[in-house]
Amino acid sequence: MFSFFKKRPPDPAPAPQAGPAPAPASAPASSSEAPAAPSERKGWLERLRSGLRKTGSSIAEVFTGTRIDDALYEELETALLMADTGVSATAYLLEDLKQRVKDTQARDPAAVKALLVESLTDLLKPLQRPLEVGAALPTVMMVVGVNGAGKTTSIGKLTHHLADSGMKVLLAAADTFRAAAREQLAVWGDRNRVDIVSQQGGDPAAVSFDAVSAGRARGCDVVIADTAGRLPTQTHLMEELKKIKRTIHKAQEGAPQEVLLVVDGNTGQNALAQVKAFDAAVQLTGLIVTKLDGTAKGGVLAAIARWCHEAQRPIAVYFIGVGEKLEDLQTFDAREFAQALIQ
Repeated sequence: MFSFFKKRPPDPAPAPQAGPAPAPASAPASSSEAPAAPSERKGWLERLRSGLRKTGSSIAEVFTGTRIDDALYEELETALLMADTGVSATAYLLEDLKQRVKDTQARDPAAVKALLVESLTDLLKPLQRPLEVGAALPTVMMVVGVNGAGKTTSIGKLTHHLADSGMKVLLAAADTFRAAAREQLAVWGDRNRVDIVSQQGGDPAAVSFDAVSAGRARGCDVVIADTAGRLPTQTHLMEELKKIKRTIHKAQEGAPQEVLLVVDGNTGQNALAQVKAFDAAVQLTGLIVTKLDGTAKGGVLAAIARWCHEAQRPIAVYFIGVGEKLEDLQTFDAREFAQALIQ
């Protein structure tokens, strides 16, 4: 299960009646959080650690010696760059780590390794935010990304967990160019017992407009629009994304509340390039990072975090994935990720 903060408008106060005393007025009646079961989260952490082993092992090897010297920092710099942490984030982590070593007077590589976990956690922390659902009804999510990133599959998994949380979800098959995309989304819709708005060969913006309008009329909690996969260099298709976003706003003021980019964790620095390009086009609010299992490039989240800080762009990493199963897409936790990466 995911942790959501569901903020619905307050219901009208019920008429007074005899019975037990009501809860104090300060009790938070309009929000709920459903944390994952401890056993489920433990299993997820094991899969995450296994998935990041290729990245983590090369970093961990740096700390197998007995001395803290320039050679250790040089090896660490190389390992971080090889993990696609990026030049800026690597330089930041090394400088921050050296200061922590000085402040704590750490004397052995194992202690330095623990300090690196703390440094990476603090760097990633701004990316860790819950996905808020219910402040607007429906909450409209527009999902973008390149072909092959796992966009439609991620929508299916997200829909499953939203529906499991008792939310009414409507999907918009706005990828009208590819019949397989509609069929794939339809499979997820049937599996999760949610409705889909689609048009064969129709205009993606029109499909999105119809879906948001239908979501409002049907009292849906969430409307998710799946868009066609595209490369950031395809200018005409990026312009279409802008049109879809404008059209969604016409269907509901303030929508889309979330513009989510699905990125493949295996693509390393190319993932950061995608974040920059899609953000410039449609102003991203959050990321779903997929396929972190088996990659040696897991450090790209540090590169993204550093860019968000430097660009002053508060883009969250809502979910990360390490496999094909439903439970393999989970909420992002900065400390969990740092510990799994630096094993």
